[in-house]
Amino acid sequence: MKVNERKDCGLEVRDEEAGEGFSLSPVFYPLSSDVTRVKICGITRVEDALAAAHSGADAIGLVFYEHSPRHVSIAQAAQLASALPPFVTTVGLFVNADAVFVREVLAQVSLDVLQFHGDETPEYCAQFAKPYLKAIRVKAGVDLLQCAARFRSAKSLLLDAYIEGIHGGTGAVFEWSLIPEELRSQIILSGGLDESNVAVAISQVRPYAVDVSSGVEAEKGIKDARKIERFMHEVMRIDHKRLNE
Repeated sequence: MKVNERKDCGLEVRDEEAGEGFSLSPVFYPLSSDVTRVKICGITRVEDALAAAHSGADAIGLVFYEHSPRHVSIAQAAQLASALPPFVTTVGLFVNADAVFVREVLAQVSLDVLQFHGDETPEYCAQFAKPYLKAIRVKAGVDLLQCAARFRSAKSLLLDAYIEGIHGGTGAVFEWSLIPEELRSQIILSGGLDESNVAVAISQVRPYAVDVSSGVEAEKGIKDARKIERFMHEVMRIDHKRLNE
């Protein structure tokens, strides 16, 4: 297997030649609509998963990264996924995970989508024959158009704030003006969103979806059902306002 080391998307990466991956999707396909999709990430309890689903969230995120305070075991994740009602997408989040571990999770947990939040290559992400999201930690100098082209097999890019040494869940907001206009309709916006700023974020960026974790928590790993409801209310309110402008 040939390995090439290079810098891309603002990251030090290692490309490995691999076989065929998941089917390619267009780089600039306009996904956005009048309804902003919502993912509630870092779910660790059944009651939180149900609160997210009942509030109208489109997806929940399960974190398989042991250094995260929102980490769940495979057994926990299986229980959470099985508790969800129909039509709620279950997303599994991984950070530089061994491919064997990802396959072990997939064998035991009903995941609909994979999310890769580390330095994974497109070949790595595509090998599991599952739709995937690629998280990009945004800072000045990261070429998001290059990232979109490089990860053209991803269903979407998830844009989060760059904090040295931390792979997501920071509660920090990044500068939204760094997102190219061409990408805004197809990205998932993350990073420091909560009920106080999500409406502004949607108005300014017009993303396909928003992703929230710490912004709806009572404490790390424990969601607050009232915060989830208020967050969802703000998303619905601004969507309704946009429809009637």
